[in-house]
Amino acid sequence: MSTLFSWREVDPGPGQPVAPEERLAWGKTVGIGAQHVMAMFGATFVFPAIMGLSPNLAILMSGIATICFLLIVQGKVPSYLGTSASFVGVATAIYAHPGAKPSDVTGAILVAGIVLAIVGLIVHYAGAHLVNAVLPPVVTGAVVMLIGFNLAPVAATTYMPADPWIAIITMAATILMAVGLRGFAGRIAVFLGLVVGYVLSWLADLLFGDIHSPLPGAAEATDHARVSWAGVKAADWFGFPPHTPDSLTGNQGFTDQSHLLGWHAPSFSLTFILLAIPAVIALVAENTGHVKAVAEMTQRDLDPSLGRALLGDGVGTTIASAVGGSPTTTYAENIGVMAATRVYSTAAYFVAAIVAIILGFIPKFGQVVDATPGGALGGVTLVLYGMIGLLGAKIWKENNVDFAKPVNLVPIAAGIILGIVAGSSLKIAHNFTLSGIALGTVVAVGGYHLARLVAHDEDDGALIVAGGPDAQEVDPTPSTSAESGPRHMSEQPPEPVGE
Repeated sequence: MSTLFSWREVDPGPGQPVAPEERLAWGKTVGIGAQHVMAMFGATFVFPAIMGLSPNLAILMSGIATICFLLIVQGKVPSYLGTSASFVGVATAIYAHPGAKPSDVTGAILVAGIVLAIVGLIVHYAGAHLVNAVLPPVVTGAVVMLIGFNLAPVAATTYMPADPWIAIITMAATILMAVGLRGFAGRIAVFLGLVVGYVLSWLADLLFGDIHSPLPGAAEATDHARVSWAGVKAADWFGFPPHTPDSLTGNQGFTDQSHLLGWHAPSFSLTFILLAIPAVIALVAENTGHVKAVAEMTQRDLDPSLGRALLGDGVGTTIASAVGGSPTTTYAENIGVMAATRVYSTAAYFVAAIVAIILGFIPKFGQVVDATPGGALGGVTLVLYGMIGLLGAKIWKENNVDFAKPVNLVPIAAGIILGIVAGSSLKIAHNFTLSGIALGTVVAVGGYHLARLVAHDEDDGALIVAGGPDAQEVDPTPSTSAESGPRHMSEQPPEPVGE
């Protein structure tokens, strides 16, 4: 345990990575940790509200879950556990039942967390080859890609329409700072991009007044300020989330009853549990994809830690939901931050977790971050989510995945489209529908293995689409000029040397 908290201090040059067991000076480490908090805060704050759970409790429990995760993986997999979006559809299905309560949602999620932890134990003792056999690089690359690109509508259609020009300027500023700045400033370009967007939005309010646009998540445009601190002024400086009234039913997120959401004990219903269990499939694939992405970035073999990572996420979800918090998962946003900063130090994640726990007790700060204008969020997420998606392509490239083979090309193509296109869904039962990442994952994984069952060793069935490795070579079979016709100059045999 002592080595887990014994980071070696380094002072890397521009572009040089910081390994998980290393750290920058503590002041800089705190800055990187703060950037991780900012990266996860938006989604970790919004998803609980969508599921009718307490955002402040979710922030607090995300910090606790992250510490548990880092301890379980022994500091070898730098990751932050934020609120999982995989259970949003589950919560919606549960609330569709008359009289369903937030405790019904967390009870179902708690059981799913236990199942995920059990899967992690099985993988840990059976070996990562069990997951690798089910999720080879071609599949994990696809999962990472659709995880990133599935978030694209959030950036482009939820945040960006709030203020398109601020979003574009923020995006450009983030790109320029990430590429042009050197040293520590370049490593926190994402955080600086948010600050730039926040300040520009505030200045735009002063210079141009209210904007007529849809607020993030709203269907219709209204006149409103880009930056509103009404919630900040009304919030307390210090406080613990309240107890959710036992009489509260239905989804009260984003309603005038949302302030009543807080901690509560879970309740259990077999019907609701059966709705939540399938989400474990997506979590296993999602966590595996994240571990693979981190392995690619850190250039380390993290397969031996995969079981621990699944166990850590399952334990985090179980602990969080046991007190009424939201489900957790390794967070794509923070992986994007690592890709941008090349700082993989687990010290920064411990700092981020501690900061999140503290912020969970400060409702006023939560409101400050919650007031981040949509334009600023849109600009930064356009960069972050795209980087996450391209990490999937990097996995393909590093593992030499051959898309000339139909067994790789065809099922993965279908899974990615289903995973990234908003609104794609498949109704499995009356109260259970697969959509988004879950649907794309199932198609990519199931389709790949189904295709392998019928694939031939030398299958060129998709050469019409992709071309094979020999597609551009000349057929070596002799033929007459009448059969072949005139050849291109590049196909003429070379003249004998010396004649």
